[in-house]
Amino acid sequence: MWMLVTFDLPVETKKQRAAATKFRQYLLDQGFEMSQLSNYLRLVNGLEQFEAHVRRIEANLPERGDVFIFQFTDRQYENIVRFSDQSRRARKKNPEQIALF
Repeated sequence: MWMLVTFDLPVETKKQRAAATKFRQYLLDQGFEMSQLSNYLRLVNGLEQFEAHVRRIEANLPERGDVFIFQFTDRQYENIVRFSDQSRRARKKNPEQIALF
């Protein structure tokens, strides 16, 4: 299963920019991969691990802004249509195995 964290955080003040950067860095530290500046993906091993990540993210939310967390299956991930520079990209395959650090 995959989880996608997408967010819209305010960045009008220095404090808000620092909070947004801290949140993005937190996601990277938790094993998420940046898809776009405000979209981060991670492969998880089932609903229990998904819920554990949701709880940890909730404990590290910035003071303001919107954060959305989606879950989807491996098959749904493989069926994502991607475009880059006006060209359709090849579909990504799911990893053969989960890398352990």
